[in-house]
Amino acid sequence: MNIFQNVREYLTPVLSESGFVTDGVLTPEEFVAAGDQLCYKCPTWRWEGGDVGSRRSYLPPNKQFLRTTGVPCRRRVTSLEQDYIGETAVEGDNDWLETHNQNKPVDDTAERMQHISLDGGGSSPTSSSQTNILRTLVDEHFQATAAATTSTYGHATASSSSPPDLSAFDDDDNLVEETDEATLTYIATSEPEPTELDADGNLVYTRTYDLSISYDKYYRTPRVWLFGYEESGAPLKPDDMLQDIMQDYANKTVTIDPHPHLQGIPHASIHPCQHGAVMKRIVANLMGGGKEVRSDQYMFIFLKFLQSVIPTIDYDYTIDVEAKSS
Repeated sequence: MNIFQNVREYLTPVLSESGFVTDGVLTPEEFVAAGDQLCYKCPTWRWEGGDVGSRRSYLPPNKQFLRTTGVPCRRRVTSLEQDYIGETAVEGDNDWLETHNQNKPVDDTAERMQHISLDGGGSSPTSSSQTNILRTLVDEHFQATAAATTSTYGHATASSSSPPDLSAFDDDDNLVEETDEATLTYIATSEPEPTELDADGNLVYTRTYDLSISYDKYYRTPRVWLFGYEESGAPLKPDDMLQDIMQDYANKTVTIDPHPHLQGIPHASIHPCQHGAVMKRIVANLMGGGKEVRSDQYMFIFLKFLQSVIPTIDYDYTIDVEAKSS
């Protein structure tokens, strides 16, 4: 962090009352509770304490940030260009591009998202307004962030899908259905596939990433940090990490900054200035459909919408998040 960010964070009071529904933000206690649920349902994530000198007093010493390591990234974002055609300017969005998917989306992200509906039916939404809700939210999120971010990189497209529907959280802890694969004793990302060839016959090397989620005291939301490695295990350079971020989003929101809990290690970070606004709208849509949404479900929704930014990094082996009707 630079001096300005340090001073700004220092002067910001710790949020003591929940703003999950009203503002899409979390108190430190809610952040810890949401992180506990993520670690419980997805054991590839774990809590870490980080450097002792960088610990925040408003968080438990051993729960300063969440981390998952060795996450595979088998494709570069530039390889997605062949999957998208028909870029058109969205009216009123100041040159924001809407893209139309020609082929199957990266992995099955969009397909899985389409199984998440606002009415809890579990089927794909039929109206274009429903299927584009999450894309609209994410677009607005990063468009607003662009105005607030001065350090920028690259170009790209937004992925389409609907906001998560949390209605399958029907067990005693109101978490997930027992049949969900996320309730298995151990969840791990799939084994890395052999190195593949791109369309030109060139080798595409599998990279791996360490992802972490810290609590941003100023914005009062989670903040994602990325650090990547070549297939050989050598650390990626900052510009190389930006190759794995959707380029329009990278251009508007991603900066290379020191990690708040790991001194001297620069990470790619997704700017959180509009995270709260996006989460507020998603939660409002869910609650407007008669769903009960809790703050400790925050991380599951949060990781879903961030997949629009880093679609080739296969971190999201969580669940199709659903909420029960009230």
